[in-house]
Amino acid sequence: MAEQDFIIVSGLSGSGKSTVLQALEDQGYYCVDNLPATLLVEFGAQLARRDASSMLAAVSIDVRNREFLAALPQALAELRERYALRPRILFLEADEGSLLRRFSETRRRHPLTDDLAAALGESLLTVLRREREMVQPLADVADKRLDTSQINTHQLRLRVQAWSLASHHYSGLVLLLQSFAFKKGLPLDSDFVFDLRALPNPHYNPELRALTGRDALVRDFLEKAPEVVRAFNSLRSFLQAWLEPFAQEHRNYVTVSLGCTGGQHRSVYMVEALAQLLAGEGQRVLIQHRELGITETLK
Repeated sequence: MAEQDFIIVSGLSGSGKSTVLQALEDQGYYCVDNLPATLLVEFGAQLARRDASSMLAAVSIDVRNREFLAALPQALAELRERYALRPRILFLEADEGSLLRRFSETRRRHPLTDDLAAALGESLLTVLRREREMVQPLADVADKRLDTSQINTHQLRLRVQAWSLASHHYSGLVLLLQSFAFKKGLPLDSDFVFDLRALPNPHYNPELRALTGRDALVRDFLEKAPEVVRAFNSLRSFLQAWLEPFAQEHRNYVTVSLGCTGGQHRSVYMVEALAQLLAGEGQRVLIQHRELGITETLK
């Protein structure tokens, strides 16, 4: 089967671009980190001259090479006009608190923290805001924007897998079903969020409290509740009705998040039940249990 994809990875410093390149490399992409602008068109020309049936490539663009950002629009136009290449742009971002924490934990130097910034007495927060302004034009034209504020490295790799998988390894839309705890915050990259906190809670049963929605005792408890059956049927009908229209609109993947209070019982059960059903019908499904730290691919 033909495999063609050319991805430009960009975004804010500290948002996870290195992790994304590593994830793409693991999936067979030829990756180049911080390619100079003057070489982007030549890189595209080399790809165009290769066997187009096996072109998987990714390059990163960020403020480490500031001239790159200014020259990028012209380079992209030349790639389209001369070589019929249209790279997809994946833009990574995160909130200021997350970025500040990451720089503090890693003790890495921000690429804009140069002698000029030091002379002006700019704080890291000021530098981060200046960077956000610089890369905003690229964010505005990105094919996919991904907020990494509340996801870890493993979860980010899963998101990248879903996004790239749909484009070349799998003919059709990829569904990412994830469970989460409302008390730990909403998954910011969700396309749809469903609240399951109105369903009976196994947490209040001492025998079930330490188990999860993947355990048979919890499944049996929930499946005996009429409310759970109605919720399952409603969610199943919604997904079965709308996944195909999403695919027809050229969506690469859809993220559906199911939440309960602790992200351990009800949401986990519902993700598992829906995933098994839809995978049995031929849908490609990725599972993410955020609070349990579990990821799986079905079908």
